[in-house]
Amino acid sequence: MDQDKTSDLQPFTIDLTVEEARRRAEVMAALGPDWDPVAVLRGEDEAYARLYSGLDAEQRRTYDLLVAAGVLPGEGPGRAAAH
Repeated sequence: MDQDKTSDLQPFTIDLTVEEARRRAEVMAALGPDWDPVAVLRGEDEAYARLYSGLDAEQRRTYDLLVAAGVLPGEGPGRAAAH
């Protein structure tokens, strides 16, 4: 029988801190100096409002059912679907 090979194993560790910092710096550089997160969120809110505006009564009932089921996010701050 083979002897236990676990004694031959060498520990392998990796510190992802430097890599994560580099990744974040690259993301910020790609966004550029003119990126305005508040304006982006405001634009997303406006787009969401437009997307679901003008629904007829049946569409609104379906929308409300989907929101209640957590399939679609509801209105208001911090919108996110439950599932």
